[in-house]
Amino acid sequence: MCQLFTGARPQLYASRVRSIRLGGVATSIRLENIYWQALEEIGARDGLTVPRLVSRLHEELAAAGTLGDRANFTSFLRVSCTRYLQLQVAGLVPTDCSVPIRDLDSRSILAAERATAERTEKQALAA
Repeated sequence: MCQLFTGARPQLYASRVRSIRLGGVATSIRLENIYWQALEEIGARDGLTVPRLVSRLHEELAAAGTLGDRANFTSFLRVSCTRYLQLQVAGLVPTDCSVPIRDLDSRSILAAERATAERTEKQALAA
């Protein structure tokens, strides 16, 4: 079983630092290459470069009042990439990359995700 993970190309989990301007301030973000690849795919769906996508995410977190320190923002980016892939696997976000993320109904996707989590919790309690 573990060979599925340990057999991954080391390049996927090698980290890379990119300089990005957030809130008008140049900063560096270190992520593993697999996360940079996911961010590239997410951004490309809406015609955004990775720096622009990351900047927009940062701006939206700041506007919502949920922006923590830089380390938390890096964790947020990792979680965002993982959620993107999980939502695709669950069939809530199309795997067709020609469908822009901005065209998706985020409220209905989040509601469906919550409903699935609630069903899973009920099934776990009943078992």
